[in-house]
Amino acid sequence: MDFLTLARERYSVRAFSDKPIEPEKMERILEAGRLAPTACNNQPQRIYVLKSQEALTKINSLSRCIFGAPVVLLFAYDTAREWNSPLEAGIHAGDQDVSIVATHMMLEAWELGIGSCWVNLFPNTKTAEAFGLPDTVRPVLLMPIGYAAEGAKPAPRHFQSKDLTELVTEL
Repeated sequence: MDFLTLARERYSVRAFSDKPIEPEKMERILEAGRLAPTACNNQPQRIYVLKSQEALTKINSLSRCIFGAPVVLLFAYDTAREWNSPLEAGIHAGDQDVSIVATHMMLEAWELGIGSCWVNLFPNTKTAEAFGLPDTVRPVLLMPIGYAAEGAKPAPRHFQSKDLTELVTEL
């Protein structure tokens, strides 16, 4: 599938089947994240694969947006490894790096027939505490992944896009 077709067809899955993700497919999804670019290639991302019953119960108690997924990826970054701008205090790349990594993994999953949903609705600090993350590790997003349930479909506004003239300005 060419990239624009993949980008056009991929949608946020909000209903998952209980079919497990094959280990070789999970490995490919994780590899896509490893290959993603990060600022100065510092690779500050930390990806926690939540799939045990204990981990899934815990994450379901923290977010209503897990949608019955058999696996939830918790994306975070290590502040001790992220790039910080030498030109301006407070400018850093941890959130952006994790977003690039998550996007690569989300698109690889779709290429493999596996759905996902980008979730920001969770308590970041409580989640870090619940999973015992090191003090320097900051959660950024959750990504429930798995095979879409029968009847899963895109949200009504999924295929609505603004015209490029509303989004792009040439200077």
